[in-house]
Amino acid sequence: MKIDVIKLDGGKAGTLELDEALFGLEPRADILHRVVRWQRAQAQAGTHSVLGKSDVSYSTKKIYRQKGTGGARHGSKKAPTFRHGGTYKGPTPRSHAHDLTKKFRALGLKHALSAKAKAGELVILDTAASEGKTSALAKQVKDLGWKRALIIDGAAIDENFARAARNIQDLDVLPSMGANVYDILRRDTLVITKAGVEALEARLK
Repeated sequence: MKIDVIKLDGGKAGTLELDEALFGLEPRADILHRVVRWQRAQAQAGTHSVLGKSDVSYSTKKIYRQKGTGGARHGSKKAPTFRHGGTYKGPTPRSHAHDLTKKFRALGLKHALSAKAKAGELVILDTAASEGKTSALAKQVKDLGWKRALIIDGAAIDENFARAARNIQDLDVLPSMGANVYDILRRDTLVITKAGVEALEARLK
C-alpha cells in the first residue's frame, strides 16, 4: 500500500510503499486485547498486602472461658470476626506477569500498526529533526492537527527533537525498539518516520 510522506512544515516529500504484512492486516481485537493485557500486567506493581490472623499484634490469651457465658466459643481476638482482627485470605505481594510468546507479541504489533492505517490515523514523516525549540515544534504539531500523537523514529532519536518534544503535552517520541501495542493504541495519531518504517519492517520480518 502507498502512502504520502510529509515534512514537519506540512510540505509533501513523496510517497512510500508500506509492507502489507505489517500495515495491511485486518485488525483483530482479541489479539490486541491479549497483548495489551500482557503489557499492563507486566507494569502492575503487585505490592498490595494486608495483615492476616498471624500478622496482627494482639494477645494470644483466650478472651473468655469456653463454656458458661452464653456466647460463641472464641479463642483469639485476632480472628477476622473481631474489629482489628486479621483479614481472611486477603491480597499478598505477588507478580501479575504472565507469559506471551514472542511471535504473538510481534503479531499484536502488526495488528496495532494495521489498525492505525485502516482508521486513517497513520502519518509517515520524512524526518524527525528540530532545532531544539519547544515553541517551534509545538506550532508545527498544532498546524498539522496532531492531537494525542505518538512519534516513532528509527534506531535513535534526534537529540534536539527529543528535547523540543519533551515539554509538549500529549506528544510522545519513541525509538523503533520502543514501539509497543499499548502506546500505539492509546494515542489518536501514529506518526512514523521513514527510518522508523524501515526499522519496524526489519524488526518484524
